[in-house]
Amino acid sequence: MKTSVILTVIGPDRPGLVSAVAARARAAGGNWLESRMAQLAGQFAGVVLLEAEADAADQLEAALRELEGDGLQIQIKRGSELPAPPWHRVMLDLVGHDRPGIVQDITAILSRHGVSVETLDTACKPGSMTGEPMFHAQAQLGVPEDLDLDTLQDALEALANELMVDLELHDPQHEPPEAA
Repeated sequence: MKTSVILTVIGPDRPGLVSAVAARARAAGGNWLESRMAQLAGQFAGVVLLEAEADAADQLEAALRELEGDGLQIQIKRGSELPAPPWHRVMLDLVGHDRPGIVQDITAILSRHGVSVETLDTACKPGSMTGEPMFHAQAQLGVPEDLDLDTLQDALEALANELMVDLELHDPQHEPPEAA
């Protein structure tokens, strides 16, 4: 039987850091399934989903904890086999002038509607014409099956107008296929 092991790691960025994590995982029988990693303000931060045989999970955790001696902060959790909730995936794209609170304002509306943020990627980049900081966000959302997407769209659009951002909510399941 397989066990999921979720690893979070943060520490000073340096060449070879991902390789060190991967080597420890592999040597202890871990299989690397998914990850999200980034260098942020000189620090490396990552989340990794590993899988191991149930009887090897303790050994995998011990091997990964040895990385703490290299100046890394490590957290490890075992995954659970919960049934998938009844929702479908919807994509959210947002672009606007940067200001504090955009993520909190958007996620508050999502939370009120029972929407789960499955992935969230954000960046602040200079605008192409003005050079002013522009906030970009892309999210994959888990939307309850019984939630009317028009209701969610209306709530998000009202906020987008208030924040003066461009926001697009689209459901890949209900979009026509792209022309070849």
